[in-house]
Amino acid sequence: MSYSVGQVSGFAGITVRTLHHYDKAGLLSPGDRSPAGYRLYNDADLSRLQQILFYRELGFPLDEIATILEDPQANALDHLRARHRLLNDQISKLQRLVEVAEQAMEVQQTGVELSPEERFEVFGEVTFDLTYATQAHLKWQHRESYQRSMARAAEHSKEDWAKIMAEAADWRLRLTAVFDAGEPADGERAMDLAEEHRQHIARWFTPCPTDVHGRIADGFVTDPRAFALAVPPTEQRPGLAPYLRTAVHANAVRRSPADDA
Repeated sequence: MSYSVGQVSGFAGITVRTLHHYDKAGLLSPGDRSPAGYRLYNDADLSRLQQILFYRELGFPLDEIATILEDPQANALDHLRARHRLLNDQISKLQRLVEVAEQAMEVQQTGVELSPEERFEVFGEVTFDLTYATQAHLKWQHRESYQRSMARAAEHSKEDWAKIMAEAADWRLRLTAVFDAGEPADGERAMDLAEEHRQHIARWFTPCPTDVHGRIADGFVTDPRAFALAVPPTEQRPGLAPYLRTAVHANAVRRSPADDA
């Protein structure tokens, strides 16, 4: 079977111009000619074209492809291994670029308008997980409560954030003390700490009724990234997240709806 340039272009998914370029470069010259002198590709040509397209897809330059196909001594596996290493290096570089882009996205999506130095000074190890911040933004960006919370966060100054983090650090210290002392999660001290956490959210970010606070606490158990925003990993204990969730729900039960501020 023989095929015209147009036919090969159609089922190979490349342009006629590309085929002419391969011919001119000596990489793929049609093996047959029609009586009128037109190029015709035979089955062997198509097999060679398939190899060329395979190597091109991997990013090999044409001269290296020619070496692999023409030199009987060329070791295709060595070329593939070298290309594999190069592609992995490129992937690593692209991943680093992705991380830089995500860091830029983080500043916008968390509403925290501070320089990197200020963020480190204020937040320390309490950081916004990039994937968590991005997912939260995509999921809740159209919710009024989320927009209000982000707007409030964006309004806070460096001094405000320092106060927020100082309050949170003091609360964590007392929470872990109650937990370590073995006091019940539905006891007065644990519930008082849960209420303090709810009021902290309402004071600095957005109104936080007990049902909303309960959903936040549920997230502490199902998503470690959410709990890390409340308690850094170095301060966590096994069982602390479900302990806090229980305290939050117990606090909701003891409060009357009229008290939900």
